[in-house]
Amino acid sequence: MQLKDLKLYFLLFRISFSISAFTFGGGYIVIPMIRRHFVDNLKIISEKELLDMAAIAQSTPGAIAVNIAVLVGYRVSGIGGAVICGIGTILPPIIILSIISTGYRAFRDNRLISATLKGMEAGIAAAIVDLVIDMCNVIVKEKNWLLTLMIPASFFATFFLNINVIYVIVSCAILSFIQSHLHNKTRKGELGGG
Repeated sequence: MQLKDLKLYFLLFRISFSISAFTFGGGYIVIPMIRRHFVDNLKIISEKELLDMAAIAQSTPGAIAVNIAVLVGYRVSGIGGAVICGIGTILPPIIILSIISTGYRAFRDNRLISATLKGMEAGIAAAIVDLVIDMCNVIVKEKNWLLTLMIPASFFATFFLNINVIYVIVSCAILSFIQSHLHNKTRKGELGGG
C-alpha cells in the first residue's frame, strides 16, 4: 500500500467519522454534509452522482447514513474506501451510545441535555428543507416535466390525501420506468430509422 492510498484512507475516515459524530437526525442530514465535503470542497464526486447514491442508499436495507457513506467510499477508493467509510460512520454512534448507556438516568433527567436536543430538532428540520430544495433544483434543471410534476403531486398525495408513502414511491418508480422505457424506444426508433 502506498503513502498516497494511506492519506486517502485517512481522509475518508476523518470525514466520515466527523460527519457521523457531529450530525444528528439520520441519513437525510448526512447527505448535505457529504455534499459539502465531497462535492463542493474536494470535488471528488458530482452532485448527480451524490443524488444517485442517495437514491440507492434509501432503497437498500440498513441505515441511510451508513449506506451512503459506503457508496461514497466505494466510488472514491473501491472496496477499501467503502470499508473505511463504513467503519468511520458506525464508530461515533457506538462510542456515544456506550457513554450514554453508562449514565442513562443522568442524561434522561438533565434539563440542559433535553433543551439541547430540542434545539437540534430545529436545526435538523432546516437541514432537511435545504436538502429538499437542492434536490428539487436538480430535478427541475433536468427539464423533465414528469419528474418536475412528481414533486408537488407526491407532496399533495402524502400530506393532504394521507396516501401511504410506499404507494407514492412505487407509483413514481413505475411512472419513471415507463417514461424511461418509452424514451429509449423512441431513441432506438430514431437511430434505426435514420
